[in-house]
Amino acid sequence: MSPSTTTAGALAELLDEHGPLSLEELARACCMAPGWVSERATAGLLQGDQAGGRWYFSSTTVVRARRLARLESTFDADPQLAGLTADLIEEVNALRQRLRQLEAQLGLGGL
Repeated sequence: MSPSTTTAGALAELLDEHGPLSLEELARACCMAPGWVSERATAGLLQGDQAGGRWYFSSTTVVRARRLARLESTFDADPQLAGLTADLIEEVNALRQRLRQLEAQLGLGGL
């Protein structure tokens, strides 16, 4: 497991104890403006729930929001491209985890 995966998991566990995050809390957590978060949520790039005209996000959204912000700033990517890239990164991570689980079940130990 990579250090970033470990850190992301630890961050999600820590934040889960505090319940859902407001739009403003998510913006602070990823060092972006609330408008940036709102635009990505409205575009479907960040998954959240709306209640009473306010957005609420799970703690796992922090990792994705930070990834989107980093991709947009580092590569000057538009939000849709950053979202697609984040989707691919998340899929690769999920496939690696499934592969490790399968190897452990079969006793292969990372051939």
